[in-house]
Amino acid sequence: MRVGLFIPCYVDQFYPNAGIATYKLLVKLGVDVSYPMGQTCCGQPMANSGFAHLTKECDELFVDNFSAFDYIVSPSGSCVLHLKDHLHSEKNEAGAQGIRKKIYELVEFLVDVLKVDNLQASFPYKVGLHQSCHGQRGLLLSQMTELVAPYFSKPEQLLAQVKGLELVPLSRGDECCGFGGTFCVVEEAVSSKMGKDRVKDHLSHGAEYITGADMSCLMHMEGILKRENSKVKVLHIAEILNAD
Repeated sequence: MRVGLFIPCYVDQFYPNAGIATYKLLVKLGVDVSYPMGQTCCGQPMANSGFAHLTKECDELFVDNFSAFDYIVSPSGSCVLHLKDHLHSEKNEAGAQGIRKKIYELVEFLVDVLKVDNLQASFPYKVGLHQSCHGQRGLLLSQMTELVAPYFSKPEQLLAQVKGLELVPLSRGDECCGFGGTFCVVEEAVSSKMGKDRVKDHLSHGAEYITGADMSCLMHMEGILKRENSKVKVLHIAEILNAD
């Protein structure tokens, strides 16, 4: 299979190690992965702010870059969900619709497509898992506690394969961190309080690292941790799954 690697703007600009780890992990698992050099933003920030009409050129470029691949994989649940739900093209709508069916967030690709069950990784630390809203409620990476339904968590399924890793329990395992893209700008007080509550849950259970499938959520919590002079660090799940 030929896989196109899509790296979101904030990962590219602020957390390149998450993108590098994603690439290395896919290669380690035998995937033929390529990184289209012409890729740019998927358009999610504009669309979420009510300016979807400004994303047309982003959409067209994305289709041009990725329509020929068998799968598209990205270390970002929010960007993947945006493309799954909203990608269109005036020039190549068939290509856009094809992409919407074959684009995957990294965790769901590893579990649902590659069916990884024996990761060769080691990370001997206590880790708290943040279930991001887009990943949990949009991509269904894990079960929502408000539903009377059997529990599952695809990120936990992968982290359980990492040697030495201790996943710490949380009191409110699927609570929002408060980031929400532009929500953290227009409702900064509410966003900050939600983030502090989320971080406190991890700290109170002894987490040494906080991980998740959305670097944007982790970035929000990292800012709070730094302001509180905490030694707890954040890492994208790809960096842990690729750790030796």
